This record gives sequence, structure tokens and C-alpha cells, in this order.
Amino acid sequence: MYLRTTKRKNKDGSEIQYFQLSHNFRDPSTGTVKARIIHNFGRVDKLDHADLERLCKSIARICNLEVRDPTEGEKGAITDGGDDIFLPGVTMGETKALGAVWVISALWEQLGIGPVLRKAAKEACLGPDYEKALLAMTANRLCTPESKLGVWERWLKTVHLPSCDHVKLSRMYEAMDFLHERIEMVEREIFFHTANILNLEVDIIFYDATNVSFSIDYEDDEDEDNLRFRGHAKDGSNSPLVSVALAVTPEGLPVRSWVFPGNTTDVQTVEKVKEDLRGWKLGRAMFVGDSGMNSEKNREELARGCGTYLLASRVGSVAEIQDNVLSQKGRFRKISENLRAKEVIVGDGVRRRRYILCFNPEEARRQTHHRQQVLLEIKEELSKHKEKKATAKWAVQLLASGRYGKYLKIGAGDKIVIDQEKVRKAKRMDGKWVLITNDDSISVEDAAKGYKGLLVIEQCFRSLKTTRIKMQPVYHWLPSRIAAHVKICVMALLIQRVAELAVGRTWPRIREDLDRIQATCFKKKSTHFFRRNDIPKEAASIMKILKISNPSEILDINKKAENL
Repeated sequence: MYLRTTKRKNKDGSEIQYFQLSHNFRDPSTGTVKARIIHNFGRVDKLDHADLERLCKSIARICNLEVRDPTEGEKGAITDGGDDIFLPGVTMGETKALGAVWVISALWEQLGIGPVLRKAAKEACLGPDYEKALLAMTANRLCTPESKLGVWERWLKTVHLPSCDHVKLSRMYEAMDFLHERIEMVEREIFFHTANILNLEVDIIFYDATNVSFSIDYEDDEDEDNLRFRGHAKDGSNSPLVSVALAVTPEGLPVRSWVFPGNTTDVQTVEKVKEDLRGWKLGRAMFVGDSGMNSEKNREELARGCGTYLLASRVGSVAEIQDNVLSQKGRFRKISENLRAKEVIVGDGVRRRRYILCFNPEEARRQTHHRQQVLLEIKEELSKHKEKKATAKWAVQLLASGRYGKYLKIGAGDKIVIDQEKVRKAKRMDGKWVLITNDDSISVEDAAKGYKGLLVIEQCFRSLKTTRIKMQPVYHWLPSRIAAHVKICVMALLIQRVAELAVGRTWPRIREDLDRIQATCFKKKSTHFFRRNDIPKEAASIMKILKISNPSEILDINKKAENL
């Protein structure tokens, strides 16, 4: 809770100030921090300061503090254990968020992003504000994602990021063009710097592709450089798309990203991805895909384009898996506490297929319990109706239900009954999933863990697209700006994943603690300074783990107040 100052400018150029008692809270629907106005004190020039003084003394009495009048010659106005909070002639201004942008700026330097961009700008005879513009846009994706106009017009005014205070909107767009022209070099140097300081294992790189939608409803003209085209949207939307491929380490740290036209299929991306990764001289690059990619044609394309693949297989609808893989005898090898796996080879010669059958005992118990509960509900529903004709309205609804229909069938006499064969097959598959790979050199353990790599990629895509960094919808229309927007979001993802892996918590939880570190502005005539609040224990622990020093208690002293 704090006293907030807001301003309103009149048509004649005069300015009116208002005092408000405010409290920061996190919006449960958006996850962003917002200010809630608890009480409006009114215009400063019409406010009875004696009322504020009485309120101040009342609070001080409850908190066992002493209130002194600075006009009586005392140095301090309010003291707490001898530390001065207000000085004579000093007024308190707005409060800005400090913690999250402080950590993001520090990781920006630790991971070599800032130095690489400054070096590139210097070689191009450009100023340091290009790097600062990219820092502002990247940091915004990790806080409260806005358009580039929103970053410049609104967001930068709410955070204490003084190095970006004077970045102009035009410079942001110019910085995106600058990044696009040098992106391959920038991505390479950033990744190898990150791999070096974190001692990353890069013998296997996983990659997958997704698509990102636009805010507009029309496509680009047919041109080799254009990107916005309608394709197969994975979220079912019908807006123009751009395809994004992402290569990550097994830990989910982005290695490199690619941007393709929206009508590009996942399989069509693999040749370009493989060629570019080969140029970086990494280890093996393996395409990891879900069951939607697993078809004979796609496997042939993947084998030609990238050599090796690891794909999830549809367990229930593939006869070969039902007849040969699930029924194969042999012990599962324990990979981890909740992961068992075994290799199953089906066929010989060119028809040889290598499957990895995985099993999670905990998940098996959960699925068994869930199915038993569903079957009890079905039996209870069936017992309510004497006439069990499948044409009855209730029966049709039950058969069409995603929860119940998979265990039902129409039996003798056109009656709805529980299908015991479906129940048996479901029980047989509890806690199991099947992978197929053409890589004979990958171990069963690495293959099983590789599927978790797919989950990591999907988590990265969710974070990029909708949940945290919010890469879509895209508002840019120039191909270079579209590609640069994707690259900025991927840089934000790198910072996010490094923080998450080190701290062991999700970024929203990390940011929630960091947002409690704030900086308040104090003004005196033509100068001002920022003073941060006490750092909460949780936030201090995060910065200690990340090896980031705490911000100073007094920040940016002796700057011109009119520039605020």
C-alpha cells in the first residue's frame, strides 16, 4: 500500500496533481500486476494537509513510530529506528516496478545478449540505443507483453529501467531491422556463450514447428519474401499464419529459431533446419514430433530431410502396435522413478521398425482409478432407465459423450451396453505410450527422455504463443519485422528458461516475487532520486541463486526532475 501521485494536463498547459491511496494486486485472469485505488484524496492544491497529517499520526501511533514536523528544524520527517524516510523539501512521486526488469537486465548481460548486440551495433557504426531498444522490447515480453507502440507509450513509464528511458519508438523499429539483418550471427554467439557458461550438453538437439496467427484477416501477395499465408492452423483458427520452427536443448533452452511462410508444413521445414544446424557443428539434430506427424509419408520425408526422428505413435488405432508392440514380452528398464521403457523391434530389413514402449506406473494408477470412476457413473446412469434402447435421447447423448462413449456400444436388441472389449484394451494401455525412431544409435533411455524433450518443446511453444510471452497475434506486416518479432520473443524465452531451470519454479511465480521490489521517486527542486523498498526474502533468494547483486537502496540520484 502506498500514496500515489497522478497528473492531468489542462488544455492551457497547466498541470493538476492528485493524491490516491493505492495497493498493487495481481489480476487472476491476466496475471499482470495492477494498481487498485483504495481512496482518492483529491486535488493536491485543494487538499487539507492537516487531514493528511492527522492520518499520518494515526498510522504512526499504531505502528509505534514518531511523526515530526520538518519545519521545526528537524532533519527527518518520519523516522523508523533512526532512518530518515523524508527530508525537508523532498516530495514523493510515483512508484515503479523494479525487481523483474532488474533481473532480466542482469541475465541479458550474463547470457551475452547485450554484449553481442552492442558489438554488432558498433561494427555497423550504430549507437548503443539499438541494443537498449531490443532490451526494452524483450523485457516487456516477460512482464506485461504489449505492442511496440505500447512498450514505448505505456509500459516503459511503469518500470524502473533508466537505460531505456530515452529510447524512441522509431528506434525500436530500426532496431528490429538491425536484428533481422544480423540474426544468424547473433543467435550463434548468444547460444554458444550460454552453452559455455551453463556447461550445456549439446550432443542431441530437438526441434519441432508450430504456427503463429496474425491480427488481420487477409494474406500477403504471392511473393518469395512474404510470410503471411493461410495454412493448417494447429489451434483451429482461420487467420493468416507464419510457421515457426524451434530447436532446443533437452532442458528446453532455445538454440535457434526459423520463420517460414504460413502455408509451410512441418515436414517441409526440416531440410532447412538440418542444414543450418549442421553449419553450427553441433551434435545430432533429431526431429521430435507428436502422433499427428506420424505417417508413412511424413516419416519418409523426415528421413530424407533430417536423417533421424523420434515420433509419438497412436497406440489405440495402429494394429501393429496393438498386435506386436504392446504384447511383446520382456521387462521394462527403469529410467527414473516414474518412467520405465523397453525396446521392441518389429519386422526385418527395409520393413524393420524400432519402437520404444514407455510406462509410467503412477500415471497407470491414475488412469485405472479414473476409468473405474467413469464405469461406475455409466452403470449408475444405465440403472436409471428401464428402456435401454440406443435411440432414446439420453442414450444418444451418452454415446456421443467424450467421457462415456468410448466404453459403450450398441448391443443385441439395439440396446446400449458397456463394451467390455474396449474396457480391456483401455486397461492394457494404462500408463503406456509408444515412440518410433529410425535412429539405431540412440539408447532406450535417451529415446524415452527424448519424448520429454517433446513435452519441453510444446511447453516452450505454449509459453511463446499464448501463456506468457504472447508472441501471437502478430501485428507487423513487413516480413523483416515479423521475423524480428519472433526472434525477440525467442530471446525472452531463453531468459525465462534460464531463470526457471536455476530457481526451479515457473516464470510467473518468479516474477510474482520479483514484482514486490519497487522503486519510489523522491523529488527536490530540479533533482530527483529513486529509493527501492526493502527486498522481500523470496526475491532476495531468487537473485542469490541467479548470482545477481541486489539493486542499491538509492538509485539514479541527481537527474533532472522534469525528465521524469
